[in-house]
Amino acid sequence: MAATLTAIRTKIRRLTRSLSEAQLSTDQIDEYINTFVLYDFPEHLRLFNLRTTFSFYTEPYIDTYETSTDAASLLFNFKNKYITVHPPVYIGGYESWFSEDRTSFFNAYPKFEQLASIGFEGDGVTTAFAGFISGISVASPTGNQTVILRNKVLFNSIDAFGNGLSLVDYPVSATTGALGLLGAPQVLPSPYGSIDYTTGAFSVNFSAAPASGKAINSQVVIVKPSRPNALLFFNDIFTVRPVPDQVYKIQMEVYARPTELLAADQEPHLQEWWQYIAFSAAKKVFEDRMDYESLNTMMPSLKEQEKLITRRTIVQQTSQRTPTIYTGQLNQSGSGWFGSGGIF
Repeated sequence: MAATLTAIRTKIRRLTRSLSEAQLSTDQIDEYINTFVLYDFPEHLRLFNLRTTFSFYTEPYIDTYETSTDAASLLFNFKNKYITVHPPVYIGGYESWFSEDRTSFFNAYPKFEQLASIGFEGDGVTTAFAGFISGISVASPTGNQTVILRNKVLFNSIDAFGNGLSLVDYPVSATTGALGLLGAPQVLPSPYGSIDYTTGAFSVNFSAAPASGKAINSQVVIVKPSRPNALLFFNDIFTVRPVPDQVYKIQMEVYARPTELLAADQEPHLQEWWQYIAFSAAKKVFEDRMDYESLNTMMPSLKEQEKLITRRTIVQQTSQRTPTIYTGQLNQSGSGWFGSGGIF
């Protein structure tokens, strides 16, 4: 028997004694099925077959990567397609540090904001200023380039009434950002100026003139790009350090959300799941009907199906020893501790 969506629908109708469309429509059945498949199934059971690898690529000078709404992006709808992220993580082919703790990550890679005057003082009239952030080294054969970290730029001063003036950056590309008011919608082209992250060139146009004699300051984080060797995953955002100087492939392990069932001839990721899905969707039908007598009668069969589909994962995992700090030293290919040239 084919383990298709059609078979699952038929099983649900039999379990719930809803053989006609008038009792339970096919659209309602599909909604129960996919509600379970997408949201309940991956939380009830983290099966070995749902664990896979995921890759994306860095861009030069960009340190953060998050779920994209662009269907062409590798990170398209990442936060909904994948449930959890796990090591090992490889960046440019090298195993790298993976963290979900912002404290330890930024203790190792601190973001020191450098406060400095941009070389101008207010005169109570002028609002526009231009120049270069000090401390930026442009690309050179020696590889000593430094850049300004995106989303970490602030220009500030004080107007004649004692009010603070501030402009922050909104990245437009990997190398340029538009300046704008804090918390206000981004406007392009920006009337407030711009910042070049790679050269430090800036143009600033405050909404009011800085008061006479008041300093105009910049606050930026200056970093030296190179090959990343650490990855932070927090709030559905990936942060790499050091900031990449070119394109690198990042690969990790993830638990994927099961694929929803839409076509009548479509099958679950594993055919053996079809009865478990049918019993679990029928459970939701009984819950909505508040038919707890039928639900309790069916539960032993549902639990039996749950045990059956977890068997594959249990057997798969029992063949693996618990990883330790010595795991990487094992070698069974004819040399090393357990081979012909070993100490035994």
